[in-house]
Amino acid sequence: MHNWLGRAFFLVIAALVVAGLVLAFWPDPVPVEMARADRQTVLVTVDEDGKTRIREKYVVSAPLSGRLLRVDLDPGDTVERDKTVLSVIEPRDPELLDARALAQAKARVDAAESGLARTEPEIEQARLEADNAEKELVRVQAAAEGGAATESELDAARLRHHFTTEGIRSAYYAREIAEFELEQAKSALLRSGAGAEQPDEWTFPIRSPIDGRVLRVFQESAAVVSAGTPLLELGAPSDLEIEIDVLSSDAVLIEAGDRVLLERWGGDKPLDGRVRLVEPAGFTKISSLGVEEQRVNVIVDLVEAPDERRELGDGFRVEARIVVDEAPDVVCVPASALFRQGDGWFAFKVAEETAHLTPVKVGRRNDTLCEITEGIAEGDTVIIHPSDRVADGVRVREQ
Repeated sequence: MHNWLGRAFFLVIAALVVAGLVLAFWPDPVPVEMARADRQTVLVTVDEDGKTRIREKYVVSAPLSGRLLRVDLDPGDTVERDKTVLSVIEPRDPELLDARALAQAKARVDAAESGLARTEPEIEQARLEADNAEKELVRVQAAAEGGAATESELDAARLRHHFTTEGIRSAYYAREIAEFELEQAKSALLRSGAGAEQPDEWTFPIRSPIDGRVLRVFQESAAVVSAGTPLLELGAPSDLEIEIDVLSSDAVLIEAGDRVLLERWGGDKPLDGRVRLVEPAGFTKISSLGVEEQRVNVIVDLVEAPDERRELGDGFRVEARIVVDEAPDVVCVPASALFRQGDGWFAFKVAEETAHLTPVKVGRRNDTLCEITEGIAEGDTVIIHPSDRVADGVRVREQ
């Protein structure tokens, strides 16, 4: 009896010693960062810097040679069409009366008349395109109500209608400019004619051709100028568009109508935009690393009303994200949770405080998120930024 109790006591002591040794040499769990797979929208974007520019700028030039009086306007000053006097030209003999000046003035009148005549077919073309876009929008809206058209087709029709409406406005704007140029050229011809009476008693006021603001003043001081000398640049800061230059390999992925997110422009929220044009010709640009790159300009229209971006002006920098693909409501994980082994993608899935090497299939992805189509389900926990201490079967704990 005593021998049996002694053996049992010895076995218990031995088991405790072995358990203590096992616990002493058992590796501690590896501290890791974890994230949970959930459903989000994955946006595939082309990210580049861009800059704002006024859609329609107008450079006011001297319509004839003469003595320009000092320009009292400064950048930012508001001008009104046909009311604001930008500057005044006084006569300077004999240039205003010689045969050469007269011939040049007549040639400018002819060119201005041709420019004005050219605007009429452009306006008609813009009207026809707008009418066609409006009919198409009505047709697609009716089809969408009956389930025969998708939401994307309806959005495309609305966008085309918006672009063609803006095209009419731009065409009328061009006609106003052409009318102003013709009026200026005719006035210069009258003042330069050989039959003009008392040329020393008149002055030639240059009035603003548009409603807007002064962007730049090229000739501020009084001076003798020749016909065609740039004096001021005018524009409407509310009529902005964005110019973004992207790599040509990215430009082929972008289409007119693509959504654009404009960030870090200075406001408290991002601005929305739509791609209007991917220019068909590229250009060479040297990167900051000294590498030659082929790049293409992408022109983006702003969606927000001018009152919501009043602080934004001409030539301002923005960070643009052009959405070229989108996966709404899909299971996704942080991009830092995935890594490649061989030809496949893998992640470490955590179950019962243990890391399990898991092959996954990846769908759309960007710099921060990846869509998971197979291997990880919603609610699973994965390791992000796994170190070389993490392996299949290793115990882990959240850092």
